[in-house]
Amino acid sequence: MQQHLADKNIALDLVRVTEAAALASAVQTGRGDKDAVDQAAVNAMRIAFQALHIRGTVVIGEGEKDHAPMLFNGEKVGFGDGPEMDVAVDPVDGTSCVAFGRPNGMASAGLALKGTMFNPGHSYYCMKLVVPREAAGVADLDAPAGETAAKVAKALGKGICELNVFVLDKPRHEKLASELREAGARVLLHPEGDIAGALMVADPFSNVDMLIGIGGTPEAIITACGIKGSGAQMLTRLAPKTEEERRAIEQDGIDLKAVRSLDDLVKTDQCYFACTGVTSGELLDGVRYRRGYAITQSLTTRGRTGTRRLIQAFHDRNKLSKMSSVRY
Repeated sequence: MQQHLADKNIALDLVRVTEAAALASAVQTGRGDKDAVDQAAVNAMRIAFQALHIRGTVVIGEGEKDHAPMLFNGEKVGFGDGPEMDVAVDPVDGTSCVAFGRPNGMASAGLALKGTMFNPGHSYYCMKLVVPREAAGVADLDAPAGETAAKVAKALGKGICELNVFVLDKPRHEKLASELREAGARVLLHPEGDIAGALMVADPFSNVDMLIGIGGTPEAIITACGIKGSGAQMLTRLAPKTEEERRAIEQDGIDLKAVRSLDDLVKTDQCYFACTGVTSGELLDGVRYRRGYAITQSLTTRGRTGTRRLIQAFHDRNKLSKMSSVRY
């Protein structure tokens, strides 16, 4: 029975969770309050999980690193009558994007069979490299960035001058961006959103060819659920920003030097992912409002089949408000 239930494409139910978080947090767009954005998304996500037929335990409760509202690690979610699942959530990836009316805010969540999701403990940041299916065999986190870019370009059958590399626009990446440009690659700088960036790398119809740089460790686990089954590869190494974080990771007994691949982060292909746009970006449209309806656009993936679904939904705001305590 457990196996049969786990074979169901739970991503099609999970998308209702990310839709709820997106709808609730979109109300806070442009109001300048990041905590209000997070709180609205967390409240809606927690309620929506109650209708999901899983016995879930939150392994990745994004929010602890910046003291934002969160679904906490170890919290039980789901209706309680389905397969046992590890749960990873980022109620809003890009809270400042939503709070200040910028692009690329989205709600996301991932599921994997119990005991198969890497628990990074107190690690909040890691180095990441994501490459598409065609370049999975040349991924190397220890090689110079320019050298890696050249190998990825060759694997894709294009010149390095045509290679588009997604990099978070942070001071820590100034040297990295310079190395990539010197090698001839195009550097696409984004203020936030490396989950979306990785999903675009895994998408054969996207113009993003590679992602590299330091981003959130919780986001890396969620990303792994999203690109599992696509053939893309992700390599990571923990990169603590402070000595306090480093000591906490060591006390967790986690090897700081280890390079972890996609299969180390999520050890099963029975995993599921969903995300819904809050503010519009390159990957998804944000929440839009028309004649009493809220329109959402979501992406779901299933590790076992590699299937990606783009879902547009029209939500009657009056009916939703009558059914839920959440403000939509």
